[in-house]
Amino acid sequence: MDGEKRSEFTSWYLREAPRTVKTLTLAVGDAHLAQEVAAEAYARAWANWKQVSGMAAPSGWVYRVAMNLIRSRARRLRRDRHYARTTATPVVTTFSSPIDASLWKAVADLPPRARVAIAYRYLADLPEAEIATAMGISRGTVASTLSAARRQLAESLDSNSDRQGAVHDG
Repeated sequence: MDGEKRSEFTSWYLREAPRTVKTLTLAVGDAHLAQEVAAEAYARAWANWKQVSGMAAPSGWVYRVAMNLIRSRARRLRRDRHYARTTATPVVTTFSSPIDASLWKAVADLPPRARVAIAYRYLADLPEAEIATAMGISRGTVASTLSAARRQLAESLDSNSDRQGAVHDG
């Protein structure tokens, strides 16, 4: 791409991208997802700038691409959840202590994406960047998924220990 087209794209991008991210954040309620799909949409606009720059509304094209990406992700998540529900087989393993059993029972009760992220992180010992690659999501999504999963596990394990204490005390 020649310098003039590059400069044209850059000024358009700097002017439009912040508004695009804000608009998508409001539309989908997820700032991180909005940033991801906006970045992908602008990358596609850059790759096709010769055609996109000639459009009556290049920003409209970016919004359409971004919303299509969001819909594709939603379909993939629904498909993944359906697959996880219909193909889930119970994990058969032996536990060295009741604590291990209650921990892995709590992990099994996590939503599918959280369960996979926990397994990759703590069983496969993968760093967040590799988990992101394996799961086809961003590193930030991995971090927030792991954080939420750890919070849910802590709550679940706390409530289990409270119930066990009540049984033993009574």
